[in-house]
Amino acid sequence: MSGGLAIQEFLEAYIPGPTPRLPGRTFVLDRPGLARMMSVPAASDQFVSSLVSSYRTAQGVLHNPVKDRRTTQGVFHVAEGGYPVPADKRAVPVEVFGRLLAAAVEPPAELCVVPYTADQPEPARLMLSLLLRPLVSPANGRDGEKRMEIRFFAPASLVSNLDFVETIFGNGGDPFLPENDAALDVHHWTGHTGCVILAPHLTGLRKVDLGLPHYDEATERQRRDGMCWKEEDELYNLGSAFKVTARDHRGVMVTLIADNYFGYCKKEVKTQISFSANLAGMCEEEHAGDVRGAGLRAGAGVSGGSASIAEGGEVRAGFGGAG
Repeated sequence: MSGGLAIQEFLEAYIPGPTPRLPGRTFVLDRPGLARMMSVPAASDQFVSSLVSSYRTAQGVLHNPVKDRRTTQGVFHVAEGGYPVPADKRAVPVEVFGRLLAAAVEPPAELCVVPYTADQPEPARLMLSLLLRPLVSPANGRDGEKRMEIRFFAPASLVSNLDFVETIFGNGGDPFLPENDAALDVHHWTGHTGCVILAPHLTGLRKVDLGLPHYDEATERQRRDGMCWKEEDELYNLGSAFKVTARDHRGVMVTLIADNYFGYCKKEVKTQISFSANLAGMCEEEHAGDVRGAGLRAGAGVSGGSASIAEGGEVRAGFGGAG
């Protein structure tokens, strides 16, 4: 079963009632470097939006998100209905996760502008997708390497985020070709599938529209986690960036990231690698230091802020500090 089908079947089983469908028609970034080429207009050297500025340079491309530092306070939300939600994370009713997902896969038109066509009278607007096959367990002399699969979806104006994660974790090719179908590679697939959807517009949704209860009807934990409202105009998570995850024993993990901060994308891939390693056993994923495997550099030391991506594929952090 291909990753897209596995994710959709997981969502249909996980979310009660009508289930939003993953984007069915996307521009697939199936070749290394394609995301980088699309991140700036064909006829000029810069693309500027409300969320990111990208510049063509002699060394490659410089991506500068509007936010290059983020706090972790109040960021991590986990949908109920799967594994127990840790006490330090915010518990999200599964029905609310379903409504967040429905909004995530329907981004506003301005987010879908393809930077490569931004200078044209009628720029193209679409969704992008990228397949990653990050290493979970290296070959050990007896068993071959094991990899999971992760599908990234993003509105086209955030192609710089996909360029960033591709440079770190590699490009898994066209997910619709048999040679790239993890389910057909039984000797090298961990059996786990991840999905990440970039949706910064989710910060504008109101709690009441997502179906969260009034404060007087909320449980103690919902009050503690802010999963309720007193005024109808209250925004989810107070309008701040967040990411919300649904995952369970079936080995599928779906995360919505309501931001375009590069660090969240990189760390989410590493989190999903950890998820796969924990379920597979006999391996672990280390979040500190550089991780090398199969020629791909999982750059844990790369900052999540602005990044200069050279033509040779090296990622240079825009400022110091661990990401």
